[in-house]
Parts: sequence; C-alpha cells; structure tokens
Amino acid sequence: MSNLDKVLYPLSGFTKGQVIDYYVRVAPVLLPHVAGRPVTLRRYPDGVDGESFFEKNAPRHAPEWIRTARVPTPGSAKGTEYADFVLIDDVPTLAWVANLAAIELHVPQWTVGPAGGRGPTDLLVFDLDPGAPASVVECCQVAQLVRAALAEDGLSAYPKTSGSKGLQLYVPVTVADAGQTSAYARSLARTLASAHPGLVLDSMVRSRRAGKVFIDWSQNNPAKTTVAPYSLRARPMPTVSTPLTWAEVERCGRADDVVFTADEVRARIAQHGDLLGGLQGDHPALPC
Repeated sequence: MSNLDKVLYPLSGFTKGQVIDYYVRVAPVLLPHVAGRPVTLRRYPDGVDGESFFEKNAPRHAPEWIRTARVPTPGSAKGTEYADFVLIDDVPTLAWVANLAAIELHVPQWTVGPAGGRGPTDLLVFDLDPGAPASVVECCQVAQLVRAALAEDGLSAYPKTSGSKGLQLYVPVTVADAGQTSAYARSLARTLASAHPGLVLDSMVRSRRAGKVFIDWSQNNPAKTTVAPYSLRARPMPTVSTPLTWAEVERCGRADDVVFTADEVRARIAQHGDLLGGLQGDHPALPC
C-alpha cells in the first residue's frame, strides 16, 4: 500500500486509503459478482479530476500471486490477439487493484472457462441510459416495464444504479449460445419502445434520445462490460453502483433518491445484505 493520504476525490477529500478501505470492507458482497470474471480496471492515478485509462492486461509489475486469465481479444483497438486479465477472487487482489487507483471495476456477463478463455454467459443485462432532461427517475419507470415483461417469461430482474446517471437490470439466465442474450434484449427493447414511444428508445441514434430512456441491449455483447456491483464511480463524490430494492425503484421521485456514496452503501449492506444475492441462485433457460 502506498500514498494512502493522496486525495482521489477532491470535492469530498476522499483519499486512496479510503478507496482501499471501502473495497476491503465490501468484499464479502462484491467478490461473488466479480469472481471468475475478467476485470477491466479503470485507473485514475491523479484522482477523478485527472486523466484515466482502461487497463485489461495485468500490469507487468503484478505480484506472482495475482491470478490472471488469458482471453482472446479479436478486433482490439491495440491490435492484440489476447489480454491477460486480472481475476479478482479474493480480498488481497481487491486491495491490490484499489492501491493502483483502479477506482472502477468493469466485468462482462460471462465467466472464464476452466482453461482460460471465454466461458459461459450467465447474465442478461439491460442498461437503461437516460437522455436529458430524462434522468434516473424515468429509468426507474422503464425498469418496471422491463421487469413486468421479463416476468411473463418466468425471469427475475435485479436492479442496481450505475453509480452515474442510469440504471441497470441483471437477470440470471442459462443460454445455449452467447448471442442469445443480445437477441432477446433487443427484441424486448423493441417491443417496449413500440408500446411506449414517448418514454422508451431502442435505437442507438443519440439525436433521438432527448427525454427518453435508451434500453442499451448491446451491453450483452460478449466483448462488452458493465460496471460491477458495488464498484465506486469516478464522479465528483464517491458514488457507488448500488443494488436497489424494487420498492426503492417504484417510489423514486427524484434522482437523489437513488444516489449513494461509499459510506451510505456500507450502511445499506449492514441493513440489507447483498440485494443481488439472487444472482447466485437458479439460472433459468432464456426463451429463444
């Protein structure tokens, strides 16, 4: 551990030592959601107001005990055929990446295979992205529509904030093919956009997003990641991608109703435990 007093969140004075402390304390609920998944680190060596970079390959100076997985990266912007991703399966590794000022942790919806490489997809995700003046309040409205549609297919959705401006729904599933989740999510998004054209959008065209919530079905692409549950976000305050109860989603009337900082999340864990614990249970087959 080094430079523990270095301020990474200037507005609040939140230091690197506090970032490490937060991650270690939430490890019991965070680790089940990242274990076995290749982690993309977003590092902020000069704090959230400074430059950042995404890091897929484990740093060369990584200690020998850091576990990695070699995963093919076709189409990589750097032209590389693979990357050696860090696997965060334990508290020491979590503390080590936090010490790198890896404020944000991003993971895919699949786990690595026994011999490395891409393993089975086990999660379906709906990334709800509001276009101003819409906010997370409208995202909560759309989340309820998505939840009802999923229930018709016997699927359960678990909500969490992005820690930024949007909302995400996770659905535990079993699929025969990795492309099945994207196809299903796109179809559901199209159906809801047709039924609620003033609120829901399924198109990626940014010029059409004003005042609506874009259901980003493309986040199910195996090459993409979403911010991990309980990950800090690089916002002015140390906000967290926070699991929610459906009651909180239903009564959300202001954006601040579902914004939580690191200290608040620790208090929520003490009260609720892991609200995403159901993701570790049954994974029903995703309808074709």
